[in-house]
Amino acid sequence: MSEHRRKPPQPQGGGDGRAAARRGQPGPSSGRRAAPRGATGSPSDSYGFSSYGSDSQGPGGEERPYGSRAEARRAAQRNTGGRRRGPDNGSRGPGGPAGPGRGRGRTTDPGNKRIIDYPRANRFGWHRWVPSWKLVSGLCLTFLGSLVALVGVGYAMVGVPSENDAAKSQNNVYYWANGQQMVATGTGVNRQNVTIDQIPEAMQNAVISAENKSFYTDSGVDPMGIARALVNMARGGQTQGGSTITQQFVKNTYLSQDQTVTRKFKEMFISIKVGTKLTKPQIMQGYLNTSYFGRGAYGIQAAAQTYYGVDAKDLQPSQCAVLAALLKGATYYDPAGNPDIDPSASREANLKRSQERWAWILGEMHKDKRLSDADYQTAIKKYPMPQGRKAIKGMTGQISYLADTAKKYVLAHSNITETQFDQGGFQIYTTFDKDRVNALTAAVKKVQKARLDPKNREKDKYVQFGAASVVPRDGAIVALYGGAGYENNHFTNNADTSGVPVGSTWKPFVLAAAMENGTYKTDGVGVSPLSKYNGDDNLKVRRPDGSYYLNKDNSIFRQRNESAYPWGYITLRKAMEQSVNTPFVQLGVDVGLTKVRDMAQAAGILPNSMLQGLNPSFAIGTSTPSAIRMADAYATFAASGEHVDPYSVTAVKQDGQKLPGFDKPKLTRAMDENVANNVTDTLENVIQNGTGTNAKALGRTAAGKTGTTDSNKSAWFVGYTRQLATSVAMFRENPKDAELLSMNGTAGVASIHGGDIPTSVWTEYMKSALKGKNDPGFPEATEIGQIADEAGMPSPTPSPSITPSESPSESPSATPSETVTAPSPSTSESCQFAWNCSTDGGTTGSTSGTTSSPSPTDSTGVGNTRGNANGGGNLFGGSTG
Repeated sequence: MSEHRRKPPQPQGGGDGRAAARRGQPGPSSGRRAAPRGATGSPSDSYGFSSYGSDSQGPGGEERPYGSRAEARRAAQRNTGGRRRGPDNGSRGPGGPAGPGRGRGRTTDPGNKRIIDYPRANRFGWHRWVPSWKLVSGLCLTFLGSLVALVGVGYAMVGVPSENDAAKSQNNVYYWANGQQMVATGTGVNRQNVTIDQIPEAMQNAVISAENKSFYTDSGVDPMGIARALVNMARGGQTQGGSTITQQFVKNTYLSQDQTVTRKFKEMFISIKVGTKLTKPQIMQGYLNTSYFGRGAYGIQAAAQTYYGVDAKDLQPSQCAVLAALLKGATYYDPAGNPDIDPSASREANLKRSQERWAWILGEMHKDKRLSDADYQTAIKKYPMPQGRKAIKGMTGQISYLADTAKKYVLAHSNITETQFDQGGFQIYTTFDKDRVNALTAAVKKVQKARLDPKNREKDKYVQFGAASVVPRDGAIVALYGGAGYENNHFTNNADTSGVPVGSTWKPFVLAAAMENGTYKTDGVGVSPLSKYNGDDNLKVRRPDGSYYLNKDNSIFRQRNESAYPWGYITLRKAMEQSVNTPFVQLGVDVGLTKVRDMAQAAGILPNSMLQGLNPSFAIGTSTPSAIRMADAYATFAASGEHVDPYSVTAVKQDGQKLPGFDKPKLTRAMDENVANNVTDTLENVIQNGTGTNAKALGRTAAGKTGTTDSNKSAWFVGYTRQLATSVAMFRENPKDAELLSMNGTAGVASIHGGDIPTSVWTEYMKSALKGKNDPGFPEATEIGQIADEAGMPSPTPSPSITPSESPSESPSATPSETVTAPSPSTSESCQFAWNCSTDGGTTGSTSGTTSSPSPTDSTGVGNTRGNANGGGNLFGGSTG
């Protein structure tokens, strides 16, 4: 019930009643009245009770009594500054501040005001956490003031950049493995600043139309571009450069190129100052004098000389558009290609990209009214092909390829960009052994001189070599041969490029996979090298389900050998010795081509150099790894199955400090130790009794394998001792289109085999490289896997039963080193599968060049940087020897 409805007790014996109290008349009142809590100071007041018989204050400084409890409450709230406030000190004890009161909430001593009233003292509940407009506006003003002060300080502290300072780039210095200097090369001699009047207007207009159309009207800063870069850095992504020409000029002057927020802010402040201090022509001059155009050329003058052999002032509009295209990324827009930096930057791909952007830039210049109709029609008629690369001072002979390999390794194992690297200031310590590099070069030249005569024999023209030497259990690349040298216009590093199929040198990976994994019929039990497979020519290859592989025209796919010699059923060891194709093609299918691929990758072959759409020919060398990777993979066999990634750099320093990322690669187990040792034992036999007998001239324990591909387009020998693994590749290449040519007739012989010239180069080099070294031999290989009958396969008969073929063939005959009829099952070499005991044949793999491949898994492959499209079985059926 509300207070005004409750009838209070009537006063007793007093003439001054409630009416008098309401009128405010003085005098005692005996009625029951509510007073503010704590108003009297009595204990009962602290609990909210009014005193009976107490006097209300009157006009003489006394308070007027309250007419109701509601009024009393309102008065109390006014007095305490809050709703139903408790004692002044917020205690719950009565008797006011010192006693036990029942006040609610907390109060703040009004005498102790806070600078920032948050949480708000005079608000309750969620209201306490809502900042006042005064607080919000104050903080905003403070933040904006601080920001203005920061910008002012930053603006005052930075200076305007100069292209003369940016031109002070340094050399990169390379060192041999013994610490001696190999070569010092840099950009200082390939940079010359020119004034704006020496830069054609067409060049200026080309970069404006391509990169910054608002150059003449903008303030020099792109706030959105900077914001994107900062956000990207905050997220941990790659930083982004400035989008205006002014910002790019500023960025070019920072030789350190630190990718940090601090540098980004400095760049912004400098760009703002540049926009106010320098004229647009001065900014354009600075930008074109500091930009990187590739091939070690900094600035428009160096670029004009490097690409067109003219001064900058003599550039034509069409040439200007080509150079402007390079600013988007010289690695990918240099028509000469940069496959050693990135396989996707091949000569063909780069030329296409350059031509497309050249045409686009000319179109933009015409659309922007910066190129007249007549000049546009003249410029667009023909793409002005830049001249080829030229040797840089000191980068001659094999030095150019050594530095190229080391540079590629540095870029792949650090955050250093190609632009930063080419600006110099780095010391690169390599693994290259000067004596062995010279020995490898001498071996190639000696054999070339003795066997090749390009002046008098057409087939001897365009013959090239690539070679590499790697230390087993370490991975250090101690020597390589990349080609005739930059000074002879040979800029492709033959030791570190893919595109040349390896042929039969791939077979050891098939054998290793078979010993490690077994076949689909041996339940994971490894296959012994003494197991027999059909070695006859024209073999129909079966799938695990028993069906035959088919060609694109649905005819049966047949694998060819180098010759039609009727080998019959021979051991895998014998097939390796004589490089017979058909056993390894069927073995690869039986093991599983993916397992063969995995074994090769574990040994050190890069996935992108292997055929992706696997078909039977994959087992005999359609892949195109580099000479470095082949040497490294065979080094895994030499190290009893332990693999280390190849490396060419041991340390990189800048300003005397070692940079991270160049620790020695770790040793890992790639295959079972005895598997590797059995492969080595098999490859020793190749040198002693097989296609690699020319390597016996080394005069020490060695193992190796020859490889020759269809149509004689390439020939390999890869061999090793315990101390060193070396690969040698030989091929012919048309310099116009980088297409591989047949070597039939080269060196005055019908065909070149891996056991011929490549083995001779290998032997000559290894003699010198291992001179004075001991001959530790190889670990003994113990018996491994199961021979066919021990794995549950049919036992052989004295004369193997041959499935009739579609065309007559001779019966298997014995060879001087091995008989076809095997002894007892316990020690015999037997046919691996009953359905494989056939002399059925085909066409793929012949040296005549007629090839076919099974259509269901046909593929062109990847990793080919030469454009010869030799992946898969479309051009050849694998190796021929």
